[in-house]
Amino acid sequence: MLNKLKNPNLGILFIRIALAAVFIVHGWQKIQNIEGTVAFFATLGLASFWAYVVTAVEFVGGLAMLLGILTDIAGVLIAIDMFFAIYLVHFKNGFTGIGGYEFALTLLLTALAVALIGPGRYSLSGLVKK
Repeated sequence: MLNKLKNPNLGILFIRIALAAVFIVHGWQKIQNIEGTVAFFATLGLASFWAYVVTAVEFVGGLAMLLGILTDIAGVLIAIDMFFAIYLVHFKNGFTGIGGYEFALTLLLTALAVALIGPGRYSLSGLVKK
């Protein structure tokens, strides 16, 4: 019976929707308060340029995941974003501590998985390939 439930394309769709929800919301929060985002990046010793790059990666990357287009590029960029989030912000808090890196690592690996597997049939890319 469980074999009848297997649908990798639907599984990838759910994964893409989950990634999209997280990154569209976080990107939108950064857009809504870009001054605060720039100020936070300054506390990390990063130029304001990087605040805009990360904001774009998260928001546009989230949209790409939702629509299922350019998921290889979006997945790699999101993974890089999460790598630096772990390195610069979360790692010092430990894996499961408050502000720890467990969630960022999950997002990093999930984004990489989508980049490697592809968007699946239920995507704009999947519709174009038909």
